[in-house]
Amino acid sequence: MNQPRNPYFALSMSLVLPGFGQLYNGEPNKAIWVYLIFSLLCVPGALLVTLHLPDALVVPALFAGLLLTLGIWLYGMMDAWRNAKKKQDYLAKEWQSSGLYALVFLICNVLALPFLIGYVRAHEVESFRIPSRSMEPGILHGDILFADKRYNCPGCKEAVQRGDIAIFVYPNNRTRYYIKRVIGLPGDHVTILGRKVTVNGKPLTMKEEHSQNGLLVTESLDGKSWAAQWTEPKKKPPEADETVPAGRVFVLADNREESVDSRAFGTVPLQDVVGKARQIWFSKGSSGIRWTRFGKVLE
Repeated sequence: MNQPRNPYFALSMSLVLPGFGQLYNGEPNKAIWVYLIFSLLCVPGALLVTLHLPDALVVPALFAGLLLTLGIWLYGMMDAWRNAKKKQDYLAKEWQSSGLYALVFLICNVLALPFLIGYVRAHEVESFRIPSRSMEPGILHGDILFADKRYNCPGCKEAVQRGDIAIFVYPNNRTRYYIKRVIGLPGDHVTILGRKVTVNGKPLTMKEEHSQNGLLVTESLDGKSWAAQWTEPKKKPPEADETVPAGRVFVLADNREESVDSRAFGTVPLQDVVGKARQIWFSKGSSGIRWTRFGKVLE
């Protein structure tokens, strides 16, 4: 029985799921290739770019990948539209039924792609938006960054180190994640007196200078350097003097008086450290998009 293909229907199906319109047009091989290329560019492609390219190339490559992914999506829609218009004397195949279309949609759009995205976010790389000023001046409110999840896990090559910017489960609310800098590892003696921070008797401060936001400090530990700030010079900051227990880490915000950290909630279990902040890929503040922060490597 003659069942002409509806171009609008083919276009709509490809809009919902790349390759779906080709399946409707009776082109299963093309449908598979369109869907596979879209899916590989969308998830594994972004993963490879984020984790394996040099830092300077990550953001440009991600934007190029995004354009290519959108291009494949658009190609699928236009191709489905064009070929549907040519198939006005089309005889539907036996397998072309509403039940099969529903099954394909469920497998691809509800099961396969979400599973792939979920696996990558849990074990490889995840994006986080910064909702506070606690890590200024290095990380700003409104930054969106990549966190490497191949970190501090069984079989992972990279263990937690002093100076790392870590993503961890907030001890007082396990449904939330916090971002802070690791200052002390198990067995370390951390002392915070006034605005002086020492680890195992070694002061972190390398240089101090006054800025419009308060006291700007350059700190260094284990070969890593970063900027920290104390924003209320007349206010006595919280102090600490403790040895980090086994299996835990001491974390501290870079914006020392605009944050809640280990001075308030104590040390964090190592097993709750789930990622390491690596690079900013987008940033927007009250004044708009901060283009100069795109691709900034976090230290």
